[in-house]
Amino acid sequence: MADLIPLLASAFILGLLGAGHCLGMCGGLMGALTLGIPEQQQQHRLRMIIAYNLGRVSSYAVAGFLFGLLGWAVEQTPAAAALRVIAAFLLISLGLYLAGWWHGLTRIENLGRHLWKYIQPIAGRLLPVKSTTHALLLGGLWGWLPCGLVYSTLFWTASQGDATTSALLMFTFGLGTWPVLLASGLAAERVTVFLRKKNVRYAAGTLVILYGLWTLPGPHQHWLMGH
Repeated sequence: MADLIPLLASAFILGLLGAGHCLGMCGGLMGALTLGIPEQQQQHRLRMIIAYNLGRVSSYAVAGFLFGLLGWAVEQTPAAAALRVIAAFLLISLGLYLAGWWHGLTRIENLGRHLWKYIQPIAGRLLPVKSTTHALLLGGLWGWLPCGLVYSTLFWTASQGDATTSALLMFTFGLGTWPVLLASGLAAERVTVFLRKKNVRYAAGTLVILYGLWTLPGPHQHWLMGH
């Protein structure tokens, strides 16, 4: 379990650093969810927002488990190193995207649009949200929204070679996005303005790029661990 702590911390920080991207992808959904809550249910707004985010994060964990099975299947093959390289380059691309320096990562999001066109009509039937159960189900469906941030993290978690670990890391990554999305759902404008500042985006992007470089297989990993 001790070996997992650095990975869990990394997953949480990835979610936290990517929160600005989450605002663009899910912030509007949070606003629609909040505005769509019937007047008689407004006193339960926080409960519904939490349920929505719990459903979203749970869907990340499911995706992590499925991708983790792929990682487990290739762990003992020559393709394992290739998977780690792909994960590292996706993290570097994610850092460039978060900083606003390169938007090539959005092309990867197109891969998920074919699945999303089948899920979106089902999610639409749950609006307006009338109960916490509806919010939980809606979050579980919206969690499959095409997202380069999620895809990059999925490949990174899959490269660990264990489905359970991958699911746990994706769940922790999802928890890292909670503070900002909860704030967005509760109309905390100061948080959103802060995360959209250039310097904040540059710092977040640079940190993710450095982590991607560290993830690349090679002798530099042993050197860094020794220092």
